[in-house]
Amino acid sequence: MSKGSKYSQQFKEDAVRYKKDHPELTAKQAADNLGISESALKHWIHSAKVNNGSVPSPGSGNYASEEAREIARLKRELRDTKDALEVLKKAISILGK
Repeated sequence: MSKGSKYSQQFKEDAVRYKKDHPELTAKQAADNLGISESALKHWIHSAKVNNGSVPSPGSGNYASEEAREIARLKRELRDTKDALEVLKKAISILGK
């Protein structure tokens, strides 16, 4: 896949399992066999160690707690509200002229 490609959580976990099942392969060889970068594979292996075998994917709802999930939701809501306020301010300035 090309640079910046998104891989599913299942693919990442399968890649980590593949490397674990083939200890004779270097990380570079395993990554080449899978068509991914060595750094991505190493990152996923590290993430799996830290997260008990699971490789979290951004945007998949991996939050440390319910509080973290709520904070993320509130930040999104605040950002959207600020954006709407900016649009309204611009509209008022245009209509006021």
